[in-house]
Amino acid sequence: MENKKRILLVGSANMDLSMNVLRCPAPGETLIDDGGVAYTPGGKGANSAIALQKLGAECVFCTRLGPDLHGQKLFGYYKELGLDTSAIRVDHEAPTGLAVVIKEASGQNRIVVYPGANANLTADNVSEAFACAPDAAYVNFEIPFPIAAQVIRTGAARGIPVFVDAAPASKEHSFAGLPEVEVFSPNESETAIYTGVTPLGYNTALQAALSLSRMVKAKYIVIKQGERGAFIYDGKSGKIVPSFRPDAVVDTTAAGDAFTAALAVEYMRNGGDIYAAVRYGCAAGAIAVSRKGASSSIPTEEEVRAFLARRR
Repeated sequence: MENKKRILLVGSANMDLSMNVLRCPAPGETLIDDGGVAYTPGGKGANSAIALQKLGAECVFCTRLGPDLHGQKLFGYYKELGLDTSAIRVDHEAPTGLAVVIKEASGQNRIVVYPGANANLTADNVSEAFACAPDAAYVNFEIPFPIAAQVIRTGAARGIPVFVDAAPASKEHSFAGLPEVEVFSPNESETAIYTGVTPLGYNTALQAALSLSRMVKAKYIVIKQGERGAFIYDGKSGKIVPSFRPDAVVDTTAAGDAFTAALAVEYMRNGGDIYAAVRYGCAAGAIAVSRKGASSSIPTEEEVRAFLARRR
């Protein structure tokens, strides 16, 4: 049996309130739409943790949930999926995080997040979670930035690679003084927030990556570009990895989470081949956008392998 890599993910857990609409209302407009609503598990951290697990890693998930029904349902869901929940804590001062996801008929989405218990993750939570002796760490920014920075510092101190899904982006994030991460991966809009450059082609992607490399120490910068694929910068040169055409674009929620998690799993599994890892991530993202939901859209390792085999 393959020796699975243990990846510690410190991140957010939300219950998603999803609304399906033909279009978003204009400012001041009330729109009645019978597209349907649903409560589903979400949160960038949880989506990525589930992706890591489904794609072949052993994921230890460090997060905080409220003492409410949403928190209870999410915890049970994570257990059913096989996540290591030993680093999940219940916060008695705040409710479980909530995200309102408005999905248009085009498949595009708009998301508003109420952090709730996610905002109360502590340094002690992180220190306790690292006791699992992970092979790698993974973090995003739906948790307080100082906690994310602690994950980066602790991972570096332990000599393990740290993968950063650099979302949501904020000009307030300061990476000065932080040690090098293995992969720093924003999408196009996040890259534009960090750098002021929207990476629409090779030249602008390279310009943005150079700007990012002056902001954050990273072995690789990987800019997610949706239907254009992804752009890899290794500190010397840039390379475009083309996307795969999905069977259909149904829902883009969690596609970026699936991509970066898949990248991390494959990178750890293949000994650090970043091009193969990004290609694997592109395949996972293409599958995810063809399905409804957040964590429910994330493919398994077998599905990604089969998808790649059909596109050789």
